[in-house]
Parts: sequence; C-alpha cells; structure tokens
Amino acid sequence: MKFADPKNDLAFKKIFGNEQHKSILISFLNSVLDFKEEKTIVDVTLTNPYQLPQVPELKETILDIKATNKKGDTFIVEMQRKDLGDFHKRSLFYTSKAYVEQLPKGGDYEKLQKVYFIGILNFSIFDNKEYISRHLITNQETLKQDLDDFEFTFIELSKFDKKLSELSTILDKWIYFIKYADDFELIPKEYETIEEFKDAFFLASQCNWNKKELEVYDYMTLKAFDEINALKTAKRKAKAEGIEQGIEQGKIDIAKKSILQGLDNETIVLITGFDKEFIEMLREEKR
Repeated sequence: MKFADPKNDLAFKKIFGNEQHKSILISFLNSVLDFKEEKTIVDVTLTNPYQLPQVPELKETILDIKATNKKGDTFIVEMQRKDLGDFHKRSLFYTSKAYVEQLPKGGDYEKLQKVYFIGILNFSIFDNKEYISRHLITNQETLKQDLDDFEFTFIELSKFDKKLSELSTILDKWIYFIKYADDFELIPKEYETIEEFKDAFFLASQCNWNKKELEVYDYMTLKAFDEINALKTAKRKAKAEGIEQGIEQGKIDIAKKSILQGLDNETIVLITGFDKEFIEMLREEKR
C-alpha cells in the first residue's frame, strides 16, 4: 500500500479539507489549539472544500484550508513545504484578510469573530526549541491578551523528532502522520484504533485515488523538486559570483597599494593581470 505525502499541497487538502471526513480536520484543530471542554470544536463548515485542481490552473488555485465553527470563528490551515521567505508576513496577510472579509461594507464591528491561523512548516523560522509555538497580541505591560481576535500557531516539522513509540498525544500522532505517512506501507498499530486516523490513512492511500488525482499529485511533487533545485542552483551561482567579485576586488586593492608604493605599470600588470589602461585609470583616481 502506498500512502501519499501529506506535505504535498494536493494530498494535504484532500485529507484535511474533505467534506465527507470533517472529523479529521476537527480532531486536528482540537489537538493543535488544545481545545477542551466548552471550547471543543464539534463541527465545522469548510469554506473552500477539496476540489481537484486542473494542472494549467495551479498558479491560481488556493490550496490552503479554511473553515468556520458554529460560533463563527475562522480557522486557516496552511501547509508550507518550501521556505520562500516572509512566511510570517503571509500569515498576517491571510489572517487579516479573513478577518475583514467577515464584515460587509458599513457592517457592525461587533459581529467580527476570531481568526486562528495554523501554519505547518517543513522548515524552521523561529528560535523556540519546541516544534509548536503560539503567537498572541498581548499588552506589553500587563501581558494580557486585550486584542484577542487574532491567534497564530506555527508547527515547525524540522523540530519534531519523536519516534513512533514515543507518541503520547493526539497532536503528536497528527504531526508524525504529516511528517512520515508516505514512509509507511501499512497503518501503524498506534493509529489503528482511532477512527479519524483510519480515515486519514484511507484518504492518503493512493490506491483509492483516481488517475487525474495521481497526475496532479505527481506534477506538484515534481514542481516542488524543480523549485528546490532552482533555489539551490541560484544559491550556488550567487556564491560563485560572490567569490569571483571578492577575488577581483582583492586584485584591485593590490593594484592600488602597488601604485602607492611607487611600482611601475609593467610590474603591477605582472602582479595583478590587469592591462595598462586599467592601471592608468586607477592612478588617475588616486590623483
């Protein structure tokens, strides 16, 4: 049995944004946000449920997950596989946009409900040691959360290092599932008795996917690899260019020092490899 990688945008949306299996998202949200007793989410409405995107339209396809509960709170879940920079700013943008969209022009501000943003990152961006961090707007003096309509939770997968035998909470199991599900060939015994996880593995099982879903999944996987390779190539080129520029600047500095020491053009040409015209230009700058 082959399970899809939940970190793939399409697979993540198919698993956690499925209207027929909303219990998966509900379990995930309750565990991530640590909702218990009266705060427990019992139902959600998916505002952009899973739909298979067409490959030519992928650039315009929004693949994050948005849902609301009965109270009207909004939950945004974003899976980010690559560090493209400024993700914290993107989270602020998404959250504020969802907040503003609640209210029509000239509406009543009292109707605005809280927005929770959950970012799952396949890289690290914060200094905290734990893999999960919560970010609130607090009063600097009292540390009270006076402005409580925005709440951000970030999960940095690179900091999650628990083994399968060490999973002690539902949250641990969800993070392990997201990070490692595509390594399994069978559902691990640690997940077998929990209905939401059985459903999640069912949706992740590619033997249950249609041909088009498999094509788009493969396309997005290859696209992600291409972007990663392009970024690595760009970094290598930048490093090489930086070294070349450093060598060139070093030779210029040697030429300038040689001029100050009174060496003639022919000697400086031999030392640096520059032509006489360039040496003369440097001499003019010194005058």
